Amino acid sequence: MNVEERIKTERKIPLKSRTIIHFMLVDNRIKEAISFALKPFDVSPQQFNVLRILRGQKEKASNLSTLNDRMVTKMSNTTRLVDKLLQKGYAHRVVCRTNRRKIEITITQEGKKVLTKMDKAIAKAEDNILRNFSEKELKQLNNLFDKF
Repeated sequence: MNVEERIKTERKIPLKSRTIIHFMLVDNRIKEAISFALKPFDVSPQQFNVLRILRGQKEKASNLSTLNDRMVTKMSNTTRLVDKLLQKGYAHRVVCRTNRRKIEITITQEGKKVLTKMDKAIAKAEDNILRNFSEKELKQLNNLFDKF
């Protein structure tokens, strides 16, 4: 993708600025593709991320702090994300009787079932997003990203 063409400018953009704009354009394109893949499930990318974290706990309960620490996109509204998953029946919440501030969250069977379907849709989206890259190029790209 040619940055200058994409943002419709004839001006030569300095390399560092061009690189940052490139990152932003790629980020936007990826977010759109992932959101589109999740749209049939009425789940946001952040909710999908929470479900994957909960599944990764392997039947152990999680708490809001753990979820927030493990989120790809750090946000302060993890409670709201979990509330939406509870409403959909994809997660279960238990308040500790001895310490009401302690809340344990787990994924439900329904959550696991729908997450398996989402995994397939996301894998398809990822294949489409990365279709122009070879495995060698993806490894190189990841090595470059590791420099951040």
